[in-house]
Amino acid sequence: MTHARNAAMALVALLLLVAGGWSSWGTAQHVLLPQGREHGTLTVTGCNEKTCSGRYVPDGPPSPHHTLTIDHSVAAGRGQVLPVVVKPGTSEAVRTGWGGGLHAWLPLGGALLLAAPVVGGGLRMTRTAWSLAGLGGALLLGAFFAL
Repeated sequence: MTHARNAAMALVALLLLVAGGWSSWGTAQHVLLPQGREHGTLTVTGCNEKTCSGRYVPDGPPSPHHTLTIDHSVAAGRGQVLPVVVKPGTSEAVRTGWGGGLHAWLPLGGALLLAAPVVGGGLRMTRTAWSLAGLGGALLLGAFFAL
């Protein structure tokens, strides 16, 4: 019976971590693998509840994009100039640098925090649980201070 419980808890923890990593990768891939993507700066001109938009100036050759949108949580406010990379085939931007990279991995940070009690209580691996919680907390705090 103990082995079944341990297997179930390990499966739940693994599911949480894989879901957090998968959710993060959709945005993080643009920050971590920027080669071949369009880079530039975005000057925020206005925001609504979910997104901010602004004037885009490419670093390289002229771009068909003149205005882009970015998540409201990543844009600091009106007039802010942000280094961005454009998601291919869209008019959406992803913030680059430390702030953008840490923000992209926020779902994984939350998954690490959620998996910590499962690992600590369910698998009785307290050191591993504290390590997961510390990594998740550090990621969330790093993103908070970097943005």
